[in-house]
Amino acid sequence: MPIRITLDAMLARRGMTARELAATVGISETQMSLFRSGKVKGIRFRTLARLCAALGCAPGDLLDYAYDADDLRDAHEGGDGEA
Repeated sequence: MPIRITLDAMLARRGMTARELAATVGISETQMSLFRSGKVKGIRFRTLARLCAALGCAPGDLLDYAYDADDLRDAHEGGDGEA
């Protein structure tokens, strides 16, 4: 997947553990772990906003994208219905 989660780098810069962040944001440690590993299919904007507020960062500090031409091809084939 071309979207990569860069949360671990931000946690290291802030000197915070994933456990502390999960408690601050109000999500389970399991959900935090799944997000950190990139094993989730999506994230609510509200949760992303809470992560950013707790870490003093912007969404782009937590996510990275590597161009993949297949991303555009899939959209022309009907995609997965997400917007």
